[in-house]
Parts: sequence; C-alpha cells; structure tokens
Amino acid sequence: MVEDMNQVEVKNLEVGSRVTGIVTKVEEKQVLVSIDGSKLDGIIPISELSSLHVEKATDVVSDGQELELKVTKIEDELLVLSKKAVDADQAWEDLQEKFESKEVFEAEVKDVVKGGLVVDLGVRGFVPASLVENYFVDDFSEYKGKTLTFKVVELEKEKNRVILSHRAVVEEEMHNKKHELLDSIETGQVLKGTVQRITDFGAFVDIGGVDGLVHISQLSYEHIVNPSEVVEEGQKVNVKVLSVDRDNERISLSIKETLPGPWSQVTEKFSNGDVTEGTVKRLVSFGAFVEVLPGVEGLVHISQISNRHIGTPQEVLSEGEKVQVKILDINESDQRISLSIRELEEPEQDQDYSQYTQSDDTGGFQLGEMIGDKLKKLKK
Repeated sequence: MVEDMNQVEVKNLEVGSRVTGIVTKVEEKQVLVSIDGSKLDGIIPISELSSLHVEKATDVVSDGQELELKVTKIEDELLVLSKKAVDADQAWEDLQEKFESKEVFEAEVKDVVKGGLVVDLGVRGFVPASLVENYFVDDFSEYKGKTLTFKVVELEKEKNRVILSHRAVVEEEMHNKKHELLDSIETGQVLKGTVQRITDFGAFVDIGGVDGLVHISQLSYEHIVNPSEVVEEGQKVNVKVLSVDRDNERISLSIKETLPGPWSQVTEKFSNGDVTEGTVKRLVSFGAFVEVLPGVEGLVHISQISNRHIGTPQEVLSEGEKVQVKILDINESDQRISLSIRELEEPEQDQDYSQYTQSDDTGGFQLGEMIGDKLKKLKK
C-alpha cells in the first residue's frame, strides 16, 4: 500500500521547521493557512500572530496573504504554526546589528502603558518614560500611533528585553547641530535669537539650536540692576557674537552692540553752550563725571565745579545728585564732553555801598559830602 502523501509530508516536518503559508481564512481567535506546495493545512492561534497583544486576528493578517511561519506543534495532519516566532528570529538579528552599529531607525508606537511606550519590532520593544524626550512629558496618550526615531540602548535576548530610546536620538541631533553651528559662526556676526532663560548675571539666547550668554553688561547702554528690566523670556532679539569658545562650547553675545550707540545722539541733542540736567555718576580727584544722556557722561573739571576754591569735588557734590550743567565742548570722535557747573552759578557780589549813596528829603547826605568833610578836617 502506498503511504499517504500527507503522512510523508508530516514526517518530513518537525517542531521548529520553517514553512510558507497562504491565509485561507481569518477567524476571530485563529487563522487557517494552506502550506505552500503541499496539501497540508495549518492553524495559527491568535497568540502566535504578534509579539504584542492582539484583539482581532484581522488586525494583523488578511485572506490570501503569504506568511513565513514556524512549526510549533504537529497534531495528526494539522500543523500548529507561529508567525510571531519567525518575526522574532528575524527581529533579534536586526536588533543585534542596530545595537552594535548604534543605528537610528523609525518605528511606530503601538501602545502606551504605565511607565512608557511599547513598539512592535517583531519582538516587544519598550521605551521608558525617561527615554522618550529630553524634557518632562506628563501625558503620553498622543504618542500612540506616532512614528518616532529610536536607538537600541539595551538588548538581552535571553530575557526577551529590548530597551529603546528616542531621547538619545534627539540629544545626538542637538549635539551635532550645536557643533555645526559652533563651526559656522564667527566673531562679529549679528544673528537673530530668542531669549531662553534670564539669570541674575545675564540672559541666555538661543541662536538656532545653541545658547549663548548675553552678560548683564552687554544688555543695554544704560546701567541696569536686573536683566528682566530690558528683556523677557521668549523675546526675539538681535545679538552680536563677541567670542566663540568651541572647546568648551561657549558663546558670548551682545544685544547692546546691535543698538544705536548713545553717542550717536549727542550732536543731535546738544550744542556748545546748551544747558541741561545731569546725574553725578562718579567723583574723582580731578572732577566729576555727570551723565547727560543714558550711557553718555561728561567731565566737570574740578575748576568748573564752583566759583569758590575747593579741595575735592566731594566738598560740594555727591554721587547720584541731580545738577544743572553747561556744555563747554563736544568731541564726538573721542566721545568726550566738557561740562561746567560754575558758569551757571551767580557770580560773587562786590561789597554793597548803596547805603552810602542814599539821600532823602529828611537830611540824608551823599558819600561825596562825607569824604569832603573828612578832607577839610585834614587840611586844618
């Protein structure tokens, strides 16, 4: 008797054999397939369709689809098959290569679970919450179905452990972009930026993927106590590059140097001989520096402070005091202004002899009469 062909085919197969099957019917909890090139039938339980939980078999396969499968059990003339096992074998090979080469790849987020995201890579990949972004994320619900870039950061086949990181990709991109920018910018360039953070000593400005520091002294020509007096977070600003330290990844910037200098307004506002109000900023042995415009100080030489002789400016002036000054000379090219307070003071009056020149109808006398009487007495 000739042995049944199906029995021969079954004897040639064993658990772990790889076969190709065509989906003939998709049921709710299983899939029926015909084995390519033979009359054997196979069944794929829903649990063997994917490394992830599957609600309906139709979510994974469809009628007529060709699948690579692995035999997991042989029951009479029926083969119990697994799609998940074949996918896993291939996935571990691919993941090992990606892990060793640190390859960046794309994958879809299949599910959001407590503590992170789940990705189907043929095996279950897990993205811990701390490795999703380089900033805190409160709600991950919007990530489901989203395609992200990943790196494999941990891989243990024996424990079926695959840890992925999107954050590593983001940080690497930022690092590369930062170095490209550091290599491209030069001292003296004027760039557009956004104020990111404000501190007591200045403001950090993002100039396209890298932050530079605008020291408080470079924020304004006017003296300020706190940077928030002139800038706010999110503000768009122009900045000038003062220096680039590529080794330490530091950039020094200036907002002040992109603004019109205070001396550009001096000749428009003042001429020699003008009188204006100013604030005493500094007292030195040879005079006083008085601010007449924001960022513009002129010198009142000690000889121009008072009509009377003084030993030091502190005898008559104090820092912060408001004073009236007269413009003596403007030297715009050297950014110098000579000022005078003395020329606005009343000159000291000569001795008043008016009492001696008074006369009235009640017998008053003139100074001349008084002197004449004295001369007559001398002659006698």
